[in-house]
Amino acid sequence: MSEKYILAIDQGTTGTNVALVTIRGEIFASSYKEITQFYPKPGWVEHDPYEILESVYACIKELLKVSKVAPRDIFTIGITNQRETTVIWDRETGKVIHNAIVWQCRRTSPICQELLNTSDSETITNITGLSIDPYFSATKIKWLLQKVPEAYRKSKQGKLAFGTLDSWLIWNMTGGKNHVTDVTNASRTMLLDLETQEWSRAILGVLDIPMELLPQVCDSDADFGICEIDVLDNLKIPITGVAGDQHASLFGQACFNVGEAKCTYGTGAFLLMNTGSEIKKSAKGLLSTVSWKVKGVIEYALEGSVFSAGAIVQWLRDELNIIDSADSVEQLARSVNDTEGVYFVPAFTGLGAPHWDMDARGTIVGLTRGAGKAHIARASLEAIAYQCEEVLRIMRQDSGNDILELKVDGGATSNSLLMQMQADISNCKVNSAVIQETTVLGAAFIAGIGSGIWDSVSDIAAMWQSQTVYTPFMKEIERNRKLNEWSKAVVTSKTWASQL
Repeated sequence: MSEKYILAIDQGTTGTNVALVTIRGEIFASSYKEITQFYPKPGWVEHDPYEILESVYACIKELLKVSKVAPRDIFTIGITNQRETTVIWDRETGKVIHNAIVWQCRRTSPICQELLNTSDSETITNITGLSIDPYFSATKIKWLLQKVPEAYRKSKQGKLAFGTLDSWLIWNMTGGKNHVTDVTNASRTMLLDLETQEWSRAILGVLDIPMELLPQVCDSDADFGICEIDVLDNLKIPITGVAGDQHASLFGQACFNVGEAKCTYGTGAFLLMNTGSEIKKSAKGLLSTVSWKVKGVIEYALEGSVFSAGAIVQWLRDELNIIDSADSVEQLARSVNDTEGVYFVPAFTGLGAPHWDMDARGTIVGLTRGAGKAHIARASLEAIAYQCEEVLRIMRQDSGNDILELKVDGGATSNSLLMQMQADISNCKVNSAVIQETTVLGAAFIAGIGSGIWDSVSDIAAMWQSQTVYTPFMKEIERNRKLNEWSKAVVTSKTWASQL
């Protein structure tokens, strides 16, 4: 009998990755395709939903061609996706009413500011576990309903459908039969009641968003429908696992015990700590969110989102032109032993956790005549580590758990200088997994449980393997000095924006 595979789809911010995962938890083959970023105005970010859909199909086609795996050998499908990115389409025609509004987009800042000035602000945070910010889907939905002609009227009539990108993909892959999402993606909309895992009628009322617009909320390992698409020979293949990308990564990193934490370094950096069955409320700017709901058991997490991580390196390459490729930043940063007092706060789209300052702007401080591109490159890598440490410090405080080890994944983990910086700045071990594509792997694992390939998370934990462990060496006095200087730079970033 031929090998059976899980087809795992990871639709991310900068591209789509599709992989075939074996029942031994190994990635057999994968295919990747970039997608276009659109910036219609400063601070606005959009994607073309049709391009995203086609990127998924193109990756599947290429993957099957290169791997020589037949569609009949695919047992089930798992989907993970960039979260919060918002699409609304016509239920009858399947046509979108507007480009997808990406999680990074700040166009809804005025709506958020208006909400923050009302008594509803605290209610929304208490119900959803989220801070009011343009990051989340709710105000993007409201903006679309206000700005697109006839959108509000049609939504009230049940003629339109909203979805994060998992919903958009499932709708198309099932021929428009299933308008669904999973509880992790739903928890990122700023519309879900964390305790009941149902849409909050109170928040929908505050924002004037019709219930008829929303997808059905399912467990992460639910039956999401039957996929029938040309690139898979129109075979009936079940979709049995869905999770937002950071939740899938937490699952793929086998962080199944309370207090275990991971960081995914992508366009941004996303840190999650498993808090088990308890919703931990943060008093200092972290988010309470769903980890996953698998085998009928709901688990929660504390999360901190750093908006700019890999985006910093892209900026050095594409806008400043001080490096030729993302890989070359490490060599340039290593050419100096210290930043010589240069600190970089990469608030390109404001600051995420724990600051949630939508108006902060990028700032470089401490420049002298002797500062050069190598110092800026090193300060850029340090900025990623500092931002992550801000989140980790509050996670420790809010949860009451020390973090002795941070599991890491994502493209930046190949940068050993950054990983050592993270260990030093955070004073904890940084553990890099053997399989770095833990997001796509997590989607496969959840789908595997949903389809019965694996019985429980214990089966997943047994397959996780460590590759490299970075141990902290920095002295405490030096660590404290650097963190203090970084904090001053952040204040400058925030106060500069307030004076504009």
